[in-house]
Amino acid sequence: MSRFRIGFVPLVDAVLPIVAHALGLAAREGVSIELVRDPSWATVRDRLIYGQTDAAHLLAPLAIATAMGLDRPAVPLGAPFMLGLNGNTVTVSARVAALLGGEGGDVAATGRALAALARSEVAVGRRLRFAVVHRYSSHNYMLRYWLAASGCDPDRDVEIIVVPPPFVAEAFALGEIDGSCVGEPWNSVAVERGDAVIVAATSQIWNRGVEKLLAFRQGVLDERSEDVAALLRALHEAGRIVADPGRHEEIAALLAAPEYIGQPSDLILRALSGKLVLRHDAEITPIEDFLVLHREAANFPWRSQAMWLYSQMVRWGHAPLGEGGFEAAAAVFRPDIYRAALAGTDAILPSASAKVEGAIARSLGAGSVTGRLILGPDRFFDGVLFDPDRALDYVAAQAR
Repeated sequence: MSRFRIGFVPLVDAVLPIVAHALGLAAREGVSIELVRDPSWATVRDRLIYGQTDAAHLLAPLAIATAMGLDRPAVPLGAPFMLGLNGNTVTVSARVAALLGGEGGDVAATGRALAALARSEVAVGRRLRFAVVHRYSSHNYMLRYWLAASGCDPDRDVEIIVVPPPFVAEAFALGEIDGSCVGEPWNSVAVERGDAVIVAATSQIWNRGVEKLLAFRQGVLDERSEDVAALLRALHEAGRIVADPGRHEEIAALLAAPEYIGQPSDLILRALSGKLVLRHDAEITPIEDFLVLHREAANFPWRSQAMWLYSQMVRWGHAPLGEGGFEAAAAVFRPDIYRAALAGTDAILPSASAKVEGAIARSLGAGSVTGRLILGPDRFFDGVLFDPDRALDYVAAQAR
């Protein structure tokens, strides 16, 4: 049986490879999974590029940056499967929450209030300090997008630092940060301790924000194509299981094991169900589409989403501007491999590879069309659209 060593960070959105392994779905497809747990994205990335793992649960922007050689020599990577959309929150310290005076409502109003608070702190010689999980993370880019659209300069009005996900709750407890954007369950850990308050979910900033993906070195994709296809089918089946609300408690208990996340199952269940506790001892608040793990083509590698992430790398000085850069970023996402692996299954197989203005039919199996449409492009909270055919114009408009 062919084996895949898969690196991961202890987060709820690592659930699909964990379920594929623990429930025997990979074995049914003729492959085995060995999971390698690490606390930081830098370590997960390094294990992958140096061949200690065969694949990785990886930040989408980090895969793009690695393939493009933005902070180190380029290593060709390919991502044929998305592991989930959204699943993060913006969380602030109890002190900052008290100054804001509310949480979890209108994300635009909350953003304006946070921007005003940040400017007032600057006026007295302080800057709010926010933690993100990596420079090249959707957390960083969605936080920056929200702050900038709300009237806050993320490079001048606040300080943004990197803290690995499992350490964010401790950073709140020690008073080292005023806010964070991180995945679950680490927001809920800080909330449960009374150290932090959730004020926004990233699904409210970008309604279908691409998050983690399954990244492979290009050589593995080329040399083990049949095994890769089998693994993708196992992950697809894992997604179908995890999407069933009736199994959420079972899956939360599985993820709570120390070899996976090692946190209470009730905190993990919040993310799986999209029912969060925003403040310690508060009532549960449902958040629409908080974490989308399977439905509506969530696992499909839309190239336009890679292009949007690249636009933000350019916007914040993390990548050089160039039309070729958009194509290089998009090339990391491999819809061709996804389609080939899942042909003949019940997976949604869009004929297009990018979300553009208009509608893309939700196709099941061999060309049949059913259910509601997946509307493109994805929605951002400020109403601004990203058209991949006019990507350079989009970047120019953001620079003004």
